[in-house]
Order: sequence, then structure tokens, then C-alpha cells
Amino acid sequence: MGKAIEEIAVQRGHEVVLKINSHNKEELTLKNLKAADVAIEFSTPEYVLENINIALKAETPIAVGTTGWYDKRNEVHKAVQEQKGTFLAASNFSVGVNIFFEVNRRLAELMGNQDSYTAEMEEIHHTEKLDSPSGTAITLADDLIQRLPAYSNWENKVSDKKGILGITSIREPNVPGTHEVTYDSEVDKISIKHEAKSRKGFALGAVLAAEFIQTKKGIFTMQDVLKK
Repeated sequence: MGKAIEEIAVQRGHEVVLKINSHNKEELTLKNLKAADVAIEFSTPEYVLENINIALKAETPIAVGTTGWYDKRNEVHKAVQEQKGTFLAASNFSVGVNIFFEVNRRLAELMGNQDSYTAEMEEIHHTEKLDSPSGTAITLADDLIQRLPAYSNWENKVSDKKGILGITSIREPNVPGTHEVTYDSEVDKISIKHEAKSRKGFALGAVLAAEFIQTKKGIFTMQDVLKK
């Protein structure tokens, strides 16, 4: 993702002044971060909170694409507000996926009173992805549950439990990511699907998000970016 983001950023006329990975973590300092107008964070759940905090201390706006830390979301939002920082987190930066989120929400609303259908979800990602289900799948599931009275929670496996949405997570080598939501009944099946062809869509969305928050203060989402 870092390489894809750098390529898009340079194409759009930006300069990348700092690149941090597991080999040069010591370079992630307040001084170095202050040299940047905005930071884009794609790491792992283990390091994301530390990275967010140092960006806030450096007063550098940060766009976060790492998932698997959302149980700390309230804590992070409180820190952003207290430090008057700039923060945007997305379970998926892809413009296409964010349109897919809207389609999923609308379809769930239409299915709200259709008791003959059962819902399920499948997501496929590369074997290096550490969290399961994906952050994108969790967003899809949470949005669906908010709109379908028949469901109150989800679990990361095929489920026949009443009120539980089953999510099947598959990990395969060298795949950018696929998400599919299916409604099944005795008479037909309805499904919506997003399949990424490469990481360029995620990278472009991350750069667009960074451009959007660069001169702003507060907490934002990709919905703010797409509706600008």
C-alpha cells in the first residue's frame, strides 16, 4: 500500500517527505512528522494507536487506513478533540467501496420487512491481512444490522443462529480484496459484490482523503471526502 500511495501522491503533484516501515521506525519523530503537511497511516493494529498519537502531538493531520483497532475508536476521538487535531479513519479508502457502502445501506433498508430472506456475507483478502473479518466487512455488517430488524449481531463464520449475521472470511495469496453481501430465499437470491482489481483504488482514495483534511480541523470520514 505504501508504494501504491507514493506513486499516486507523486502523480498528483505531492512530495513524500517521510516514509516509515518496520526497518526505520526510529525516524518516526515529532520533528520529522512536523515537516509533513499530512500523514497517511497503513500499518498494523499493534502500532496504529502509537502512530496516531505521535501525529496528534506533531499537529499533523492523519488519515488512517489500518483496521482492527475500532474498539479504541472512542478513546482516539477523545484524544483528537482534546488536542484539537485532524483525523480521518476509513475501513476502506476506495471510492468504489464507499459507493458500495451506500448501495449496501439502501439494499438493507429495502430488505427490512422481507422476512423470507436470510442475509450472509463473504470477504476474501490476501494472506498477509492480519485482522478477520476485514474492517470493510465489519462496516458492511454493522450498516446492515442497523437497518435489518432480524439481525442484532454478526460472527466471523457461517451462522444459522437466529439474529446473527454470518461472515465467511477467506485468505488467499495475492488478492486485493472482495466483499459480497447475499440475501437468499426459497424463490431467489439477491447479491451485491465489490471486487478490487488492484490496490490503486485504495491508494487514490487515501491520497484524496489526505488532500481533504490537510487544511481542516476535526474528525472526518470518507463520506465527507466524497461529498466535498
